[in-house]
Amino acid sequence: MNHEIANANERIRLLTPADHADDTEQHGATTLTIGNDEALPPLAARIAQAERIDLQFPSFTDGRAYSQAYLLRKRYGFAGDLRATGDVLVDQLLLMERTGFSSAVLGDDTDLTAARRQLDRFPGFYQRDARTTMPPQDAAAQPGK
Repeated sequence: MNHEIANANERIRLLTPADHADDTEQHGATTLTIGNDEALPPLAARIAQAERIDLQFPSFTDGRAYSQAYLLRKRYGFAGDLRATGDVLVDQLLLMERTGFSSAVLGDDTDLTAARRQLDRFPGFYQRDARTTMPPQDAAAQPGK
């Protein structure tokens, strides 16, 4: 499947559990759920066919899904919706976004305004992330930027 990579300036989409359930009901057939203890190479063919991949955070202290997200974007070229599910905390959203997640399912009791504020804490970064192809300082030097 040919996906267009999301704009590097696009923010991670924040979802409630109800939003996630509705979206899964509508697009479940093209969604691949990968446990954080699963190896990616055996799933390569299914990754290539998926429109959305859900990566699971069984606990906020388990960060293996960050590595999976980065590998899916950089090594496997996945350009669809990469969704963080499970124990997703507001203070982890910025790192999730930088490692390649395009959406995250927050808990019912999460304040969406506080979550959006968290994403605006830092105006920029010196390092590349999973969404960019060149360091930010090089991109800023490009004509027309």
